[in-house]
Amino acid sequence: MVFLSSILSTALTAVSLAQLSSAHSHPTPGSPEAIKRAVFQQNARRSLADCQDALSKRGGIHEQAKARRENLANEIRKARGLNTAAPFKRDLDSVLATDHLSNKTGITNNTDASTIFDGESSCVLASEVTQGPYYVDGEYVRYDLREDQKGVDIYVDVQLIDVSTCEPVPDVYIDFWHANATGVYSGVSASGNGNSDDEANLNNTFCRGIQKTDEEGVAQWLSIFPGHYTGRTPHIHVLAHQTNGTDFPNGTYIGDSISHIGQVFFDQDLISEVEAVEPYSTNSQTLTTNDEDGILSQEADSIDPVLNYVLLGDSVSDGLMTWSSVGIDASAVYTTSAAATLTENGGVANENSMGGPGGPGGSGGSPNTTTSSESESESNASAEISIIGFQWRLYVFASFVYAFASFLFGL
Repeated sequence: MVFLSSILSTALTAVSLAQLSSAHSHPTPGSPEAIKRAVFQQNARRSLADCQDALSKRGGIHEQAKARRENLANEIRKARGLNTAAPFKRDLDSVLATDHLSNKTGITNNTDASTIFDGESSCVLASEVTQGPYYVDGEYVRYDLREDQKGVDIYVDVQLIDVSTCEPVPDVYIDFWHANATGVYSGVSASGNGNSDDEANLNNTFCRGIQKTDEEGVAQWLSIFPGHYTGRTPHIHVLAHQTNGTDFPNGTYIGDSISHIGQVFFDQDLISEVEAVEPYSTNSQTLTTNDEDGILSQEADSIDPVLNYVLLGDSVSDGLMTWSSVGIDASAVYTTSAAATLTENGGVANENSMGGPGGPGGSGGSPNTTTSSESESESNASAEISIIGFQWRLYVFASFVYAFASFLFGL
């Protein structure tokens, strides 16, 4: 009896520890957290597929996106003194074979630009991806985020589509931030983020900025290709503020509520090509590849979070144009905790920040979320998650007890 009590106590402790651990690491396959994320992503992806049909019937959205991206690329080439008549180069077989989520094949360097910039290429960002430990509240509303940072220039075109209405999402402020070429974030003084003793970094604002979507749900930026840091592959954070925030006289914006949190990534071969040029090549931190990045693996389970791109010239040094159409649930409301706030007097650290993992060696956490309206399907999904979650815990418990009993009593 004592043995059995000990076994049960040990099993319960193990289950409790497993649950505690899962709250701070990647969800275990089959766990309630993983099931919840999978149900959300499945529903969101299905909604976006439905939207593709609705948008095609409505007309104009895909065609406008195609023309906008082609015109932007040509304007960028002209401004950079590049040959505007040259075909857009796609130098990776993987990109040539598959244009993310469009399954487009047979693309060559001579393919018409209107085909390359097809507006139908879309992705859904997992809304349960952490904003990471380096989110700063109150960034500048601006197009050019580079400041004095050196690196490969990237031009980004993002269009937001509300998956619940299949309509573009206008007048939303999109927060956009990433590390510089050597893997350091501005605006934050923290262990693992460059020189943690450099308090002056709190006042830096490079590679951060906010843009407001236009009437077609489009926002654009100019920045540099993000560098890597230990534990994370190069990536960009994307956060959508609802329109109830505050514009300040100094050109900054602080949102009151958030309707989307996600991250976007790049093809591994493109990362390798960029990493070979300076100043990326001087980065001594360990490079984490895409297949090793925990947050990317979470998103890539059922969606494609990789940006589409073309080389503007003959090499990455001539710059990149990247784009994506992003499906979001505009009715969702997420809560975040910033690592710092940019004020009129400079950056101020938040000592109580709960920004979540995603820094060096970090894993993926989930922001708190509520929705303004709960549909019947969401309620059914929640019930399904609860039932499966209970069954999973019961299975773990029973398996553990049986294993111990077999070991001790030779069952």
